[in-house]
Order: sequence, then C-alpha cells, then structure tokens
Amino acid sequence: MPRVDTDDFYRTALAEHGETAQGVHWNSTASQQLRFQILRQLLPTDLGSFTLVDVGCGFGDFYCYLEQRGEPPRKYIGLDIMEPMVATARVRTGCDIFVRDVLTDSLPEADYYVCSGAMNTLTRKETRLFIKHCFAAARSAFIFNLLKGRNTSFTYNFYQPIEVVHIAHELGAECRIEEGYMSEDFTAIFVKKPE
Repeated sequence: MPRVDTDDFYRTALAEHGETAQGVHWNSTASQQLRFQILRQLLPTDLGSFTLVDVGCGFGDFYCYLEQRGEPPRKYIGLDIMEPMVATARVRTGCDIFVRDVLTDSLPEADYYVCSGAMNTLTRKETRLFIKHCFAAARSAFIFNLLKGRNTSFTYNFYQPIEVVHIAHELGAECRIEEGYMSEDFTAIFVKKPE
C-alpha cells in the first residue's frame, strides 16, 4: 500500500486547486516546469522519431510542455491511476491516455518512459517495482525524478541517489543522475545496455 490513500490525496488537491500544478501536489508551476526541463534534457534531441509514455501523467502537463516547445514526440501515451486526471489529460492533449496501475497492470511498450513525481508517495518496495516495470516496458530508457533526502517522512518517499544507482545495477541498466537543480530532488535515467 502507498504511504497515503492515493485516491484521497489527489482528489483533495484537485478539489482545492483544480487543474493546476498544485492540483497534482507540486509546490508551484515553476518547480514542475524545472523538473520537466531536466526530463527533457535527458531525452533525445529529436523527439519526433520516438514514442514516449508518461507515467503518472496527471493532466498531461509534460506533453503540453513539450508541445509548447514545438517538440512533441512521434507518439505520446499518458498513464495515470486517477480517472479524473485521465479524463482531463485526454481533452488537453488529444493523445492516448489510459487508467493504469503501474504496479499491477500491463504496460505499453515505448521507446522512452518518463515519470515526474508519481513515485513520491509510494513505499520503497513499490518504488522498486514501479521502476522495474517501467524500465522493462521501455525499449531505450526510463527517466524519472524522486525526492532527495533521508527516508523519514510518513507521507513522502525520499531516496539518496546512490540507492537508485544500486537499483540500476540490479536491473542491468546504465545509470546517470542529475542533481543540483533543486535541493530536495534528483533525476535518474536508466538506459538499456546494448545486447
């Protein structure tokens, strides 16, 4: 089980803040955009040739971010566990957006998987499983961010970058960590090794 009731956690934020960054539990639009900028830097230069799955897509904000930059992927698929967010994301993006639980449901194959924030309320066991499933479904790489710090919160899931490097080694992935853009955040890319 997640550290919090995910349904209540997000429905409460949605009811209070609407279709905003705060409505998906980001502190601000600026912090959400900064995380998106780091995800984008780790993706290929020309996204127009690739399929991209956005896990925990919320309202489809990452797709909108890419579209505003004139860089939409060849195909974008959004996945989220919250039906109200999925419904909004379908309208906002015009893309394929599906209700999926990454821990238990089958995932579509794609060139790249990204995740911004969706693991922040999971347990450590769930986080490892989430990463494993997304990495397995990605043909090239899985890029994700996590909260950086000591794992002492009852609500949020904090990691140290070295712990994520160990997970990468267990999965046979090449790993790169980006940090320093925010004090309590880091981004990892797990790349498939050539066979």
